[in-house]
Amino acid sequence: MSTPTTPFPVVLAGARGHGRSHLLNIRRLERMGLVRLAGICELRPLDAEELDGFGTPEQSADFDALLASTGARIAVVCTPIQTHTDLALIAARHGAHLLLEKPPAPSFAEFRRMADGVAAAGVACQIGFQSLGSHAVPAVRRLVEEGAIGELLGVGGAGAWVRDEAYFRRAPWAGRRRLHGVDVVDGALTNPLAHAVATALALDGSTRAEDVEHIETELLRANAIESDDTSCVRVLTARGTRVSVAATLCAERPSDPYVVVHGSRGRITFWYKQDRVLLQRAGHGPEESVHGLTNLLENLVAHLTDGTELLVPPEATGAFMRVVEAVRLAPDPLELPAHAWRTEPGESAPRRVVPGVDGLVAASADTLSLYSELGAPWALTPKVDSR
Repeated sequence: MSTPTTPFPVVLAGARGHGRSHLLNIRRLERMGLVRLAGICELRPLDAEELDGFGTPEQSADFDALLASTGARIAVVCTPIQTHTDLALIAARHGAHLLLEKPPAPSFAEFRRMADGVAAAGVACQIGFQSLGSHAVPAVRRLVEEGAIGELLGVGGAGAWVRDEAYFRRAPWAGRRRLHGVDVVDGALTNPLAHAVATALALDGSTRAEDVEHIETELLRANAIESDDTSCVRVLTARGTRVSVAATLCAERPSDPYVVVHGSRGRITFWYKQDRVLLQRAGHGPEESVHGLTNLLENLVAHLTDGTELLVPPEATGAFMRVVEAVRLAPDPLELPAHAWRTEPGESAPRRVVPGVDGLVAASADTLSLYSELGAPWALTPKVDSR
């Protein structure tokens, strides 16, 4: 990538919590001469300690005014899910290109409003599925296309994470399906483990909305929240493959999430947070490889500088948004009975653990099965969402 003549001025909306990682990444790209932090949009301004190394960028709670006063060329939006579409369209009206955190919107209608609006404004938009910046994704796709594991049978994803009760109290929208009558659709599949869903769809080559035929969901919760914390989804794609993902935030032990590509003569496992791939096939020993990673903001700068193709434009998340919509329209998550979970000490608060769920998550990825099909005593009949 060539270095721009002058660094792109960037405004960051949401600089605390997960937004802190964007702030640190902007600092890294500043040192490379690619961007300049021009402004921060937060309800409460960052103090000197939080801004260490950034000087005194303009700060305001008014995103619209901040974009106007800074002349930002890029806006990074890392705010509550239900605010994504409106903030993206404000940025687009100012001609600012976008890095929009995942999930891009809480409903398919809001996603279309956002994607159509930014396209009409002529600005570039990158959706923040960082796992899709892994060089392992095209590498795995090439292996599949070359027949390394035979005929593609399906893709399974597994995410077994640990989150304590404080996690669901970190923000008013956390653990909510709706807030003040507005869709939020927070949940294991749509937010913390959304990368597993998006990555599984990408490895199957089914990323567009029209690549989805129908969706089955099983949504459950052990915590006292509205949204799901233990759930699974299975997508039948337009070309007849099955893509399933099982997720929980109530694991017995935390583990790295992964995606498994199943073939008639082998399998490929991709641990997407490690960029690590394991190829296992008939007649060969196991082959492991670690791949590089392209930062999504860096890719957006390259796109604006020399026309490099965007890695995660909105249309590449259409199938994922079909899953979000299926979760949104599904009945509220089933509350697990008290005997199905136990309480253990967490990092900053107690956490709820569902015994046996780690094995069920792994078995789902191995067999492309839903919890109910695996005999989980607390599972329910799947909700089917036909297109």
